[in-house]
Amino acid sequence: MVSFNKVILMGNLTKDPEVRFTPGGTPVATLALAVNRRYKQGEELKDEVCYVDVVVFGKQAENCGQYLSKGHGVIIDGRLQQRRWETDDGQKRSKHEVVAQTVNFLPKRDPSAAAGAAAAMTATGAKPSLAVDATPGEEFVENDVPF
Repeated sequence: MVSFNKVILMGNLTKDPEVRFTPGGTPVATLALAVNRRYKQGEELKDEVCYVDVVVFGKQAENCGQYLSKGHGVIIDGRLQQRRWETDDGQKRSKHEVVAQTVNFLPKRDPSAAAGAAAAMTATGAKPSLAVDATPGEEFVENDVPF
C-alpha cells in the first residue's frame, strides 16, 4: 500500500509559541496557527477560519520561541499526525496536529499600514492587483487573519 503524508500551510499565529524540553533535552515548540479562506458566494463575502496545532522540534523550535510571536505569519511544511492519550479519569482522547519539518518566518502584519493602504485605494478608486488565479466561478479575495 502506498502512502503520502505532506502538509503545507500558510497562516498567522494566534498566540505566542510555547517552548518546552523533552526529558532528553530536545526543544519542542507548540504553535497555534490560523489559516483563513475568504470567498464570495453570490453577492455575499464569507470568511472561513481553520485553526491548526503545529509541533516543531530541535533548533527550529528554539528559533520559533525566540523570533515569533502572536500575529506573525509563517509557512509550515510538514506531516499530519494523530496523537492519542488517556485522561486521568480514563477517557480516551485524540487530536490531529502538524509536525513541522520546516518553518519559514514571514513579517508580522502591521494593521495600521494595511488600513492606510486600503483607505488610499478606496479614495483613488484603485483595485489591488493580485498575481493569484482564482478558482473558475469564484472571485479571489486576499486572506486576512482578524487580529
